[in-house]
Amino acid sequence: MSAPDFDVLIIGAGLAGVGAACHVTRSLPHKSLALLERREHLGGTWDLFRYPGIRSDVDMLTLGYGFRPWRSPDIVARGDKIRQYIADTAAEFGIAEKILYGFKVLSAEWSTTHCRWTVNAVHEATGEIRHYSCGFLINCTGYYNYDVGYLPDFPGADQFNGRFVHTQHWPQDLDYTGMRVVVIGSGATAVTVVPAMASGAEHVTMLQRSPSYVMSLPAFDKVSEFLGRVLPEETVYGLARKRNIVMQRKVYLACRRWPRLSRRLLLRHVRRRVGPSIDMRHFTPRYMPFDERLCVASDGDFFKAVKSGSASIVTDEIERFTEGGILLKSGCELEADLIVAATGLNLQFLGGMQLTVDGVPCDPSTRMTYKSVLVEDVPNFAWLFGYINAAYTLKADIASAYLCRLLKHMDDNAFAVARPCDSNACSTAASVMDDLHSGYIRRAQNLLPRQGSAVPWKVLMHYEKDCRLLLEDPIDDGILSFSGAPVGAVA
Repeated sequence: MSAPDFDVLIIGAGLAGVGAACHVTRSLPHKSLALLERREHLGGTWDLFRYPGIRSDVDMLTLGYGFRPWRSPDIVARGDKIRQYIADTAAEFGIAEKILYGFKVLSAEWSTTHCRWTVNAVHEATGEIRHYSCGFLINCTGYYNYDVGYLPDFPGADQFNGRFVHTQHWPQDLDYTGMRVVVIGSGATAVTVVPAMASGAEHVTMLQRSPSYVMSLPAFDKVSEFLGRVLPEETVYGLARKRNIVMQRKVYLACRRWPRLSRRLLLRHVRRRVGPSIDMRHFTPRYMPFDERLCVASDGDFFKAVKSGSASIVTDEIERFTEGGILLKSGCELEADLIVAATGLNLQFLGGMQLTVDGVPCDPSTRMTYKSVLVEDVPNFAWLFGYINAAYTLKADIASAYLCRLLKHMDDNAFAVARPCDSNACSTAASVMDDLHSGYIRRAQNLLPRQGSAVPWKVLMHYEKDCRLLLEDPIDDGILSFSGAPVGAVA
């Protein structure tokens, strides 16, 4: 029995995967298309993460799709609303019926003889191995390991008599009402979880080894609400999206150009929010803004929880867990009924899928990315990953649009294969996320693809420049190598 064959096969039905499928369907409706999704529901990250307060960590006007704008005045959205937005988009563009659920992709094998990928997947509910083939393969699994979150080795963790959970695997039946809660971590997840739990717990303590930058973001777009009274909805949200893209970019560039001034302004913003009685050591990071991502507090909820006393912050290191909580290196002990590890994520490239090209294993961590979309010397293969200094979808959107341009160019010229080749020795030791110093990035630098010393191998992380590179520059640039289908190739 022959494997089901598609023109384009997308791995992952999250925000990026559904977006890529919509782009292909809209631009190239004649292409056959399918999506393989490991989970039983679409949504990716927004279906997996269910911890209290789960929400967007950037504004939804830029996290939403450019072709289907977020039309709610909510700037920061809850996880369930984002899931619904993805589902509604998939339904509107006819993508929902093209998703095959429950499949974990194990490997993908390229054959130059046939100009096809063979994708091998296991249906996890039954254990059945199935095979699919395609002309172009797009990986949209992001760069996180969704099986196991990052958990440091805490001495004495087995001695703790209370409950110990990781935010990536939140038990839906967990009732923390009236409990003393300690949240370990200082990143975006901790900043979200602490105020959400503070309303029901007896008290929530955020235990951090070192602080992160936290800034307040309005939860509601009052400007758009006002403009909506006099302008068409499409115009209002189009203007708001452009405004927020520009503002995000200017804030990032200002932080990188004037880091010390930006640091002072960010800390002054925190001081105004928490008041004079809070020790600013808990909010003063050791690094400069955007060396790691900024954390967002929706309407300043994190600051409000700390200021009100329903939550507190302790900056210290863990000596060991005890029966009743956590003993710190300072000698203090935090009593707890529930300990929450908001300790971050593990990175995993391509969702753990193994690549081979003509029978030879391919290690993407030794290859560069071309325009941050294709992979050096790997034919007809794309990996979509978003920005680390702006909304993830901004990059995924324009990368998908570029892939549609590429596929159309191949059709128009009867090319079956596109392969980026480095003829100028541009390779460097830097990874595609070399500018970000977050712990989960540092732990996995050796797993990530490389970037080059010059465009198109250099990762720009710059929306305007990427728009020109992906949406305007010629497809045939002398670096992409094209070829037609060999005689007898499978159509």
